[in-house]
Amino acid sequence: MATPVERKEYPISMRLPEADVAMIDRAASLRGRSRTDFVRDAAVRAAEEVVMEQGLIRMTPEGFAEFMEVLSRPATSVPEMVELARRPAPWEPGYPAKQ
Repeated sequence: MATPVERKEYPISMRLPEADVAMIDRAASLRGRSRTDFVRDAAVRAAEEVVMEQGLIRMTPEGFAEFMEVLSRPATSVPEMVELARRPAPWEPGYPAKQ
């Protein structure tokens, strides 16, 4: 007799208006995904954002003072970032043509 296997996936059932399902199906199709994959990914991303918003950062008073000191220092430029910011955007005149 086969031994039972512990379930690793759990069904979730929702009732949605037809317009919502149509929008989800359209978006899933544009991404080349199934409705289930699209909804699962969107729900997990939203859940991760909420959990990350609730994360506390704990510091000792000394650590906080050091953190504030670093933030209070004058900014230093990063040459590569300055050059990147000066490049024209693809939609601007002067953008290099594809070769």
